[in-house]
Amino acid sequence: MEPQIIVALISLAGSALGTFAGIGVSSKLTSYRLEQLEGEVRMHNNFARRMPVIEEQIIVVNHRIQDLEGKEK
Repeated sequence: MEPQIIVALISLAGSALGTFAGIGVSSKLTSYRLEQLEGEVRMHNNFARRMPVIEEQIIVVNHRIQDLEGKEK
C-alpha cells in the first residue's frame, strides 16, 4: 500500500473519531441542560399551584383585619 493511502486512512479514522466524540459530548451537554430546565419548570409549576391558595389566604386575612378594625371603632 502506498504511504499516501495509509496517511489518508489514518486521517479519515481520526476525523471520524473526533466527530463522533464531539457529537457525544454535545449530546451529554444537551441532556444535562434539558434536565436542568425540567427542574426549573417543576419548581415554577409548584409555585403556580400554590399561588391561588396564598391569594385566597391573603383575602381571608384582609377580611379579618377589616373586621377587627371595625370592632375597635
